[in-house]
Amino acid sequence: MTLAKSFIPYGSYWSTPFCRWQGSLGGINAVELAARTAAGFLAGRKIAPETFDGLVLGLTVPQRHSFYGAPWLAGMIGAGQLTGPTVSQACATSARALFTAASEIELGMRRNVLVVACDRTSNGPHVYYPNPSAPGGRGDTEEWVWDNFNKDPYAKGAMISTAEAVAKKFGITKEEQDEITLLRHGQYQAALANDRAFQKRYMFPVQIPKGKKEVKTIDADEGVFPTTKEGLAGLKPATEGGTVSFGTQTFPADGNAGIVVCTKEEAARLSKDASLTIRIVGFGEARVEKGHMPMAVVPAARAALESAGIDLNACQAIKTHNPFAVNDAFFCRETGVAKDRLNQFGSPLVYGHPQGPTGLRVIMELIEELVQAGGGYGLFSGCAAGDTAMAVVVKVG
Repeated sequence: MTLAKSFIPYGSYWSTPFCRWQGSLGGINAVELAARTAAGFLAGRKIAPETFDGLVLGLTVPQRHSFYGAPWLAGMIGAGQLTGPTVSQACATSARALFTAASEIELGMRRNVLVVACDRTSNGPHVYYPNPSAPGGRGDTEEWVWDNFNKDPYAKGAMISTAEAVAKKFGITKEEQDEITLLRHGQYQAALANDRAFQKRYMFPVQIPKGKKEVKTIDADEGVFPTTKEGLAGLKPATEGGTVSFGTQTFPADGNAGIVVCTKEEAARLSKDASLTIRIVGFGEARVEKGHMPMAVVPAARAALESAGIDLNACQAIKTHNPFAVNDAFFCRETGVAKDRLNQFGSPLVYGHPQGPTGLRVIMELIEELVQAGGGYGLFSGCAAGDTAMAVVVKVG
């Protein structure tokens, strides 16, 4: 079913810079930082917290007090009247949070929903699960981030093994992955041109404490590695006998992002340019065979396009969440889309992956690319843990 009532006001969205894990954002509670960022952004846009009648929080790595989720965040931004769900769906959290907000708009339950997604992969929780029946009553432990990166309890393999499985199944070589990675780095450089003009359309600086009286302003991504053809060629595969190197996969990161989803009338009121109409027109999701996560981006994309009532040829821009270059190699082979058509101005493969907010940032880039191109349909599709994916179609103009 094509959506008809869900809109995004132009410019009513932000993403912080993404900082490589254990970097500048590694010691700050992700929900508290997201609240400070949201409050600062809304104040800068002169959007009162009372504007909203709904809130959705996306989060995948527990933080202290995150049990209180969206209502806690609402209180911190001065919107104590709000309630709403906290959504967690691994790397599909952004798309699911957006779907949740759009569903409430479509059903007439809400007029203005604020969607906020945040994560801190740095210093993830060390979880203790009581187990009285174990020898000596010793409990079970889990490193929330690392243990789940390294083993899917159903498929039994690590995240990287899903990329290797797809590479093996479809003959995707290390050389092809290197080529795609180098291309994606070049596209990211385009977003940095003219003093980061493209990124500044959506990126919102954050300030963090530095000592007792000083603050540090972070206004650009941290941790993006300089990448060359020779450098990629010189990297060995990360697993013995494999094809995926550390250069052709993303890295954990920290950050947050937010976006307003509302009715058409509210979008016109809250937009930085009321002549620009941004509508959410379709969602899709998929799950593929066990241990083959990168494949899921294709059926999810097709489901979203079917929901929107269009085909891939109608899309002026296409973006992916690509934790591995394998993702884009498979997508292009299956759809016939040229590799250089995907991910103009950057992608998570290059600038990192805080999980919860990753998809929102990519969707903002998608919107801005469409605005720059004069409008049209845009597709986002991103994989997620559990061999799944979610996709979104938007229309600008």
